Amino acid sequence: MPIALISVYDKTGLVPFAKRLAACGWRFLASGGTAATLREAKLEPLNIAAYTGSPELLGGRVKTLHPAIHAGILARSSEDDLQELHAHGYEPIDLVVVNLYPFEETVRRLKMGKKALAEKGEKIEPSGSLADTKVPNIDEGMVSDAITINANTAPIANNTMDAEAAEIVPSASLDESEIIEQIDIGGVALLRAAAKNHARVGALCDPLDYDLVACEIEKGGLSSSTLRALAAKAFARTRDYDAAIAAWFLESNAESLNSDEFALPAAGLTSFGAELGNEEPGGVFSLVGRVERTLRYGENPHQKAFFVLPKTRSIRSIIRGPLGGQVLEGKELSYNNLLDLDAAWRAVLDFEGPAAVIVKHLSPCGAAEADSLQEAYRAALACDPVSAFGSIVALNRPLDLETALMMKGLFLECIAAPDFDEAAREILKAKKNLRLIAADPLLFEKEARELRSAAGGILVQDQDRGDPMNTKWSVVSDRKPTAAEWEAMRFAWKLVRHVRSNAIVLAAGRAAVGIGGGQTNRVDAVRQACERAADRARGSVLASDAYFPFADGIEAAAGAGVTAVVQPGGSVRDAEVLAAADKLGITMVYTGVRHFRH
Repeated sequence: MPIALISVYDKTGLVPFAKRLAACGWRFLASGGTAATLREAKLEPLNIAAYTGSPELLGGRVKTLHPAIHAGILARSSEDDLQELHAHGYEPIDLVVVNLYPFEETVRRLKMGKKALAEKGEKIEPSGSLADTKVPNIDEGMVSDAITINANTAPIANNTMDAEAAEIVPSASLDESEIIEQIDIGGVALLRAAAKNHARVGALCDPLDYDLVACEIEKGGLSSSTLRALAAKAFARTRDYDAAIAAWFLESNAESLNSDEFALPAAGLTSFGAELGNEEPGGVFSLVGRVERTLRYGENPHQKAFFVLPKTRSIRSIIRGPLGGQVLEGKELSYNNLLDLDAAWRAVLDFEGPAAVIVKHLSPCGAAEADSLQEAYRAALACDPVSAFGSIVALNRPLDLETALMMKGLFLECIAAPDFDEAAREILKAKKNLRLIAADPLLFEKEARELRSAAGGILVQDQDRGDPMNTKWSVVSDRKPTAAEWEAMRFAWKLVRHVRSNAIVLAAGRAAVGIGGGQTNRVDAVRQACERAADRARGSVLASDAYFPFADGIEAAAGAGVTAVVQPGGSVRDAEVLAAADKLGITMVYTGVRHFRH
């Protein structure tokens, strides 16, 4: 007679399922509340303690961690394994039915309670026991603090899609020991053992799959495809469970770190997609992160959105919030704010001297580098003061009082900087809707890749960190650049890779004077940049993120007064474009590197 070991926290659907198995001649091993439920239904399970000859230990912490149990699960169908098993008086176990302690629900309950009291302005006091936690109707498999995306899915009920979210009784504070007790050890071990030995043993972790399993058993036994699918789902469940636990430990540790510890370089950070892994077709690419916050809405009010932070390797490597830092002042960040902050922060960190970058709709509309932050911001704003209204400003130096006073009269959504002087913060906090973000200057050094969803999947690519090492620029025109043109070209080339393609930047000195981007042809991007620059285009240099397919772009630039061009080269009409530049007296430099940004 086959044996099913059953140990479930959520007993939804258990009795009807067990009765169907019993009708097929199955026996049951169980303990505690599971055994009591089965006995109430007139099913007589063998108590695990009686079967192993070992009582439950440590207040129930140790129940199933015994060779009689795990050898019974892990024994293969070979004659040698079965003989060894019987020599010790053990029997093979054919099905493991386990759902885990509600760790995720416990943490969600704690967070909901804290949030509710914080909104009321009430003090958080320690609470009592977990007895008032309402157990979810089904094991949702939902990780409240962690999100995992994996290439492997199983043709088994997807409870994350179909389950109704359980009502949670909020509790503002739980002792850490109570949360720790909700970490399932034995259940995880049972599921992993059964899933490993899926050639013989079923690993059943979801009540939604009871009917499927019972139907196949009633027809003679579980198919190999179902056994594999159950194994995949069990491993996915334990993966998500462990991810939620790890996220809680990391978050708890982050709350206990002081500011000095936070300032330590987080060299152990693993960002999304930073681990190389198996990149060949068929390889598994996994993302694990923690939901840091839900957002008011997505790109538009009818879209839901939330913000996820990546996992970390080092206990010191805690990302605390947007841009690796924290929001010091202002209302909650929106989905669009976070996108623009990312674009602005990436751009400003490319410059070594004091710099300011102004971003609107994911593309710079002003940027400058100078000897002081005030000069940099003034020059960046001058590039396109109309577009700067309602923009994001990123600074690569701590914001000082003088620069803050210059910003005070302009409506801005956010300001990101490594730090804020107290006086500057006091000036700007009066603007209640302005968000001030203290950001991590080392954040993007830890990222290896960037990810985007597309075509029902995820696109992954290396970060564009600028020209690869050993890139050599070459002057291809008759006229050589002047020292001033070289300085402006270097600045413009750094900036242009942050502008949406087709991208054109006009620069004078170390400041942008006109930016054209997001155009579907290059000559229109040139015209847009020249129009924005107006008279400031005369004597400026031009950077293009990709080659000029025709001479018209060069001719439009020359008509506005541009004197030098830096571009990748590589067009089949390079000779035609270069001839136009020489004719118009424009110096031209090829970099050999394209910097599209879509």
